[in-house]
Amino acid sequence: MSHVFVDLSSDDKPIFLFTPAGEKVRQVLWGDYLTLDPASPPADGWTHVIWGASGSNPQPLKIRTEFTTSERPLEIIFVDVGQGDGCVVITPERDLNERILVIDAGKKHHMAEFLNDRFKILRNEADLQFHAAIVTHPDEDHYGGFTPIFRDTEARFKHLYHSGLVEKAISGSYEKLGGKERRPGEKRSYLRNLAVTDSDTRARFDTQESDFSYPEMMRHALNRSAVDSYAMVSTVHGDSHDGRSWLPGFAPTGSAAYSIEILGPWVENDGDGNKLRVLGGNYGKTKNGHSVLLRLEYGEFSVLFGGDLNAPAEKFLMKQHTGIDNWPDTIVEREIFVAEARKTFRSDVMKVCHHGAADVTDEFLSSVHPAAFVISSGDQEGHVHPRPDLLGRLGRHGRGISPVLLSTELQRSTREKEDEDLAFDLKETIEKQLTNVTETRTLKIANLIRTLARSNVEVDGAIYLKTDGKRLITAFRNEINSEKKKWFYFRYTLENGMLIPRSVGG
Repeated sequence: MSHVFVDLSSDDKPIFLFTPAGEKVRQVLWGDYLTLDPASPPADGWTHVIWGASGSNPQPLKIRTEFTTSERPLEIIFVDVGQGDGCVVITPERDLNERILVIDAGKKHHMAEFLNDRFKILRNEADLQFHAAIVTHPDEDHYGGFTPIFRDTEARFKHLYHSGLVEKAISGSYEKLGGKERRPGEKRSYLRNLAVTDSDTRARFDTQESDFSYPEMMRHALNRSAVDSYAMVSTVHGDSHDGRSWLPGFAPTGSAAYSIEILGPWVENDGDGNKLRVLGGNYGKTKNGHSVLLRLEYGEFSVLFGGDLNAPAEKFLMKQHTGIDNWPDTIVEREIFVAEARKTFRSDVMKVCHHGAADVTDEFLSSVHPAAFVISSGDQEGHVHPRPDLLGRLGRHGRGISPVLLSTELQRSTREKEDEDLAFDLKETIEKQLTNVTETRTLKIANLIRTLARSNVEVDGAIYLKTDGKRLITAFRNEINSEKKKWFYFRYTLENGMLIPRSVGG
């Protein structure tokens, strides 16, 4: 069937779908896919569509024709994966020409559920192939969510890109990555046994069940042939153009108006092969600090995907990209250093590094200098993400008077009070059942347990970013969970190089 997309209204007012009789039933968002109703051609300023055309309950609805377009925006969804990171990038081409990237997938099932809701990957009847899965680094709250995708769905990927650090099925820390080494004359240790090519990556894993999480993720991908090819991406592993490294197929050399640059990991070479330095003196900081760091640019707007960078990594990357060897000590040195770093890192939107942890530098935040921050975090108490002190620093180093801070955790809405009431009701019913068993109470207990076993998230905290290179919105779902008041969004314009929140909609 033919289709169109929802446009962005010029006055920023919400856009709705209506029943054929004219009843308002659903708020829609810029870029939403609308299947045209072949039985009802456009007439009297209305375009007739089938909502949920591929589902079990398609609805004939209509929308004002002025709010439709044949062009779609580039879309980034920061998926609410709980404690972890996961986002989806959908390029603006139509139909089979679009490219979909999954950058990290959280730890559990949330990304698989999102992809199935959006793309029906469980059976993949449309035979969709995602362009790439990107594992920014081997932390389970970034790669673990790929396991149910590879194991339980029919999703297929052309590529899986990683940082060159892939954990083998052995105990230890650096040993998982092939070991660290400090050669004579070197001031520090390095990781040299990098998984660079497809064959390098495949050779580290087999198809046998493992007790280790990363090998299990890879086992399911290999067993199902879910991925065509595996490769490392870095500052020297990518498409080379203009002295810089780009995600393969995303260099600014073709007809596409968007590009994705690889800013990390930064690979060093001493004439005896490529290597990644040990950062911060420990395994966690090293594998996090060598996250795949990407900067997407589309028209006038840019987005930085920060992985799990930390202070040692930020200092190292900024010195490498600026060519300035010494970290600044004085105010003047800092201003010069940050100004030089902004030539590489400055972005309009920043996916905050490491879920809002405090181990970041003010210099890096100032060099990115975004107008909007996105924080992906969960409710896991041991992490305390995002850190309260970091939120203040984000506001200080963001662009403009009031930079926008968006958090998947803060946008999430739960039914905590309802659960408390349900638990009390369950306890009371069980106590009555102990003295007088009835079939009615048995059914009630079963239903209460079933309800409490569900996720208590009523409205997930996914954050949507959409841009056509000239206009940009960030959006999230309203907590009231109403189809007529579904979205709340900020719209931005670029004025004299500054990204300005122009209006609030929804």
